[in-house]
Amino acid sequence: MPERVGVALPEFALPVSDPDFIRDPYPLLAELRAQAPAVFDPGLNRVVLTRHAEISALLRDRRFGRSALHRYSRDELGWPPPDPRQATFDAFNSNHLLDSEPPKHTRLRSLVGLAFTPRRVEALQARIEALLAAQLAGVQGAGSFDLVSTYAEPLPVTVIAELLGVPQSERWQLRPWSAAIVKLYEPSPSGQDQYAAERAVRDFSALLRDLSAQRRASPQDDLITALVQVEAQGDRLTEQELVDTCILLLNAGHEASVNGLSAGVLALLRRPHLWRELVDAAPHEGSLPIFRTATEELLRFDTPLPMFERIALEPVTLHGAALQPGDRVALLYASGNRDAAAFVEPDALVLDRTPNPHLTFGLGIHYCLGAPLARLELAQSLRALCRALPDLRLSDPQEPGQYTGGFVIRGLARLDVTAG
Repeated sequence: MPERVGVALPEFALPVSDPDFIRDPYPLLAELRAQAPAVFDPGLNRVVLTRHAEISALLRDRRFGRSALHRYSRDELGWPPPDPRQATFDAFNSNHLLDSEPPKHTRLRSLVGLAFTPRRVEALQARIEALLAAQLAGVQGAGSFDLVSTYAEPLPVTVIAELLGVPQSERWQLRPWSAAIVKLYEPSPSGQDQYAAERAVRDFSALLRDLSAQRRASPQDDLITALVQVEAQGDRLTEQELVDTCILLLNAGHEASVNGLSAGVLALLRRPHLWRELVDAAPHEGSLPIFRTATEELLRFDTPLPMFERIALEPVTLHGAALQPGDRVALLYASGNRDAAAFVEPDALVLDRTPNPHLTFGLGIHYCLGAPLARLELAQSLRALCRALPDLRLSDPQEPGQYTGGFVIRGLARLDVTAG
């Protein structure tokens, strides 16, 4: 891309592997946002958008997409041959709806949407409440514990496993599979990361093929059955499309929930007056809307998916830069979500902020299909935590948590808290 940029954009190398930046990217993002709406990152080899308006506009711009291979060959795009070390991952990634473009995307999203409905998600509310109660019963009186592994991780994995219909005996593999797969979305995955992701996709695919065959023979009340049976105008999902959709639902269906809840609780416990505000609201019947609004603000304030990208599908000039098909643009959601042009006091955590046009779930045709489930899980998890452990605090306010080391998908690996 550098030789094809038509004008000299400001250059800025994002330190996406720097632990200090991952821990707190916001001061540097504020500097970058003030500098320009678009910069060129020579390390990432991408134009990078920093501001809310520009990111929002590009997400709706049909001259950009999540893939370009539906229009061009790799040779035409000037892309290198695919890496054989991640062939299985690449096949999965090119076949699910997140990285597809119309008309394939339209077809897949329509079919999946017929099975993965808002009604199906809302019907999970009572089950989520019961699961949370069981989890909290295990930590009450425990003193100090890791919020990530003990509370944030189990619920989303259990919910997506039950939703899909994955047997209890197989569920222990889901979180490690997802953690391995999402590492390949980071800018510079290692060879070990590629190996682990390949194995995870192969193993999960094999399980899903077995389950889909079982559901064809003996339907159950689960999402795999619904995806097997869904049909529109004589069209159905192929087995491979079903498998890749389920893998995507696992990854997207719980990464935002785990990371969003952990980061949200950290932000609240650093501001005890806001934690107390939610604690006071939690016991009241009908308080879930308060927690839904707070969830939106927590997702804006500390974005669990800080950077996504789009690919130019035709020659286009972007902020003076002449892009060609195949050129990639990085969208700094975390920066756009702190833009003063879109949010009053963007660096303040305002639990009742309305409106809240945050970018966390994207915009346009690729708006996150799992957003309703993530929102429900986060709101209910936060309310249950406030009810059960009102005196929760950080075990060590100076060193409260450890981050996983990724920036594209950013989350806490550990968050030590003390109850009581």
